[in-house]
Amino acid sequence: MKILVTGANGFVGNVLCSELRASRLTVRAAVRTENFSGSDVVRVGAIDDKTDWTDALRDIVVVIHLAARVHVMTDKASNPSAEFRRVNVAGTENLARQAARAGVKRLVYVSSIKVNGEATEGVRKFSELDAPVPQDPYGVSKYEAEQALHRVAAETGLEVVIVRPPLVYGAGVKGNFAQMLKVLALGIPLPLASVGNRRSLIYVGNLVDALILCATHPAAAGQTYLVSDGDDVSTPELLRELGDAMGHPARLLPCPQALLKLAGRLTGKADQVERLLGSLRVDSDKIRRELGWTPPYTPQQGLQLTVGNP
Repeated sequence: MKILVTGANGFVGNVLCSELRASRLTVRAAVRTENFSGSDVVRVGAIDDKTDWTDALRDIVVVIHLAARVHVMTDKASNPSAEFRRVNVAGTENLARQAARAGVKRLVYVSSIKVNGEATEGVRKFSELDAPVPQDPYGVSKYEAEQALHRVAAETGLEVVIVRPPLVYGAGVKGNFAQMLKVLALGIPLPLASVGNRRSLIYVGNLVDALILCATHPAAAGQTYLVSDGDDVSTPELLRELGDAMGHPARLLPCPQALLKLAGRLTGKADQVERLLGSLRVDSDKIRRELGWTPPYTPQQGLQLTVGNP
């Protein structure tokens, strides 16, 4: 079986390609323009409704579509919604239609938990049964891409599998998670000891394992799966576990959450603060039940590998 991985040189793509090869599956890597080592690499240029996937799709059985315009905290595009739709919606539909014409059997699409929404309350967890409530341009574009894929599947018979992960962490992670690592390494005190939220995460090795299962398991066709490590953590718990793994114990101080939220609004960082304070819980029971998936790494192992201390 030959598998095409788009976005192969990204954070998840690098790990996925390595694991596919370790599993003795034949991999073709699709990248935009960047250099990428490997024996079968196709550069496709910009991803939109005009991208020519002909060379990339030749002899491919399954596509795992990672390439996307990703969520960023400060978007400099004049029209972020249009840019997200150009790449994530039109680009994805174009790939799917060309894949169907090329005889590809299945497309695994890496979406986002942002399709479900931004937060959960109390003990509630997001599941595949929830009505989608995306709230920002990135989440909306991911949901619209899912809908486009369902249309292509209905019209062509292409098998589509959708995977919605929460925050993905691992060695080389960027964004807010990387910022936490820097702060912990510097020993900076953080006023987060009083936070009592719960958040689902997924280690990149666990996500890659789930994607390979979705690419190869017959029962995955046509399904949507939410995935996570399975153990939800509070922000203070996460910081303490990361600090211990790094050998830099987290220095946490108590502070009223109302004061933290006010500071976030005054500094223009309300979204970042909300991610530290709010809950976002994911129910991954469906993929475990239907496909027999068990994450190969515990959260503790994932955090150790993230900081380079296995």
